[in-house]
Amino acid sequence: MAFNPVSSFLGLFSHDVGIDLGTANTLVMVKGRGIVIDEPSVVAIDKLSKKVLAIGAEAKRMVGRTPSNIIAVRPLKDGVISDFHVTERMLHYFIRAVHERYGFGIPRPRVVIGIPSGVTEVEKRAVHDAALNAGAREAYLIEEPMAAAIGAGLPIMEPSGCMIVDIGGGTTEVAVIALGGIVESHSIRTAGDEMDQEIITYTRQVHNMIIGERTAEEIKIQAGSAYPLDEEETVEIRGRDLATGLPKAVEVSTVEIRDALSGPVGQIIESVRLAIEVTPPELVADLMFKGICLAGGGALLRGLDRRLQQETKFPVYVADDPLTCVVRGCGEVLEEARMLAKVHSALAQRKPPR
Repeated sequence: MAFNPVSSFLGLFSHDVGIDLGTANTLVMVKGRGIVIDEPSVVAIDKLSKKVLAIGAEAKRMVGRTPSNIIAVRPLKDGVISDFHVTERMLHYFIRAVHERYGFGIPRPRVVIGIPSGVTEVEKRAVHDAALNAGAREAYLIEEPMAAAIGAGLPIMEPSGCMIVDIGGGTTEVAVIALGGIVESHSIRTAGDEMDQEIITYTRQVHNMIIGERTAEEIKIQAGSAYPLDEEETVEIRGRDLATGLPKAVEVSTVEIRDALSGPVGQIIESVRLAIEVTPPELVADLMFKGICLAGGGALLRGLDRRLQQETKFPVYVADDPLTCVVRGCGEVLEEARMLAKVHSALAQRKPPR
């Protein structure tokens, strides 16, 4: 990259940041300081004036509790931007918040943003432009499975293969990586949000009760599983009776919730199996030795590693702190210019995944 004196001057007054722009949460890592922001990707807007009232955790607290003139929106859907203007405002808020919090001065950082491997060129351009309009002086995009693999500490630059399964809020990314590039990848729009919707549908159909997205997410965390537990549990679900409209509470077991989640879990497993089927035999041999690494919030679903191991016959393990793998990978890429140039070039040249 050519020397840019203006960019170098601005770099004296701002710290480079890595951003995991997720459907459910946005994480920001500052070079040399670690992860400084971990907030929901939610924006509260006044419908009449279009004014942004709150962003992040404060906005999420408003979900389902706002008056008619205020709406709490998630500007990213299935891992891509669904509302460009709101996403731009959210990025601007997070970038400025980092600089104001640490007194970095002029907020004109270099930014590395993780994006799903299945996005189109138009969607890539939307993320890139949103970052520049939000105050970044340079913006680089990195595919989330690559960032997750780097953040999980996988040896991506070696000739032997490694496999990452990144289960986020909107997308699940499955990738086989070798020599610093993605050999095979599959991206499906089935992940944490789909699991929440399945729980909502289940309680509606089986218990004749309506619950909200926040309640469904809490149930998934408390009682969700993908493999039979050593000790099955029960949890209480509170919502509104569909027939009477009055409050209702029911006890459900972890077995019921596991049945409700069987659809999304099955799709994730099938995506992994498809990726293995088209992986070159030499790399499959490496994967049998190294195993499959799970990252993202969905990796915390109890028993998912055991279920995937049973279905694929490969060793499966969960990365350390799977929720932050992508943003840590973005931060590491910022530290090494050679790696940044390589992954940025690979993203530009790679064909869309299957």
